[in-house]
Amino acid sequence: MQRVTVTLDDDLMADLDAIMAERGYQNRSEAIRDLTRAGLTRAKVEAGTAGNCVAALVYTYDHSARDLSRRLTNTHHDHHALSVSSLHVHLDHETCMEVSILKGPTREVRHFAEHVIAERSVRHGELVLIPDAGTGAVDAPHHHGAGADITKRR
Repeated sequence: MQRVTVTLDDDLMADLDAIMAERGYQNRSEAIRDLTRAGLTRAKVEAGTAGNCVAALVYTYDHSARDLSRRLTNTHHDHHALSVSSLHVHLDHETCMEVSILKGPTREVRHFAEHVIAERSVRHGELVLIPDAGTGAVDAPHHHGAGADITKRR
């Protein structure tokens, strides 16, 4: 770790202290590290240099809109390599909400989300991207140890 000296004006310091109290940080270094990571992550996503990501696409839509449910389902099937899982919730008689967990190249995930949000009768949509951050976790195979392959069990 490296020690860095930073000068902050009184208003910015007051804002930092307020966030620390609100979120329960033990010291300013922890708060500044987390806020710096968040800012760097946002900069990578905005610049399109994030590589791979995991993401949550949340959107609401009119479930009675003609063929919309079928079109949304087909879009997910057409991008099955990106779509990990979805949660479907009936909010009221006319409105449904879906939360789709996505995983893959950031540009492809963003393009997929934009396509879903642009569908007619999708009322609102939001994409939350979490870049891989160099851990490789997005691409890493997931194993549970010896004997975890259920196709070999009887």
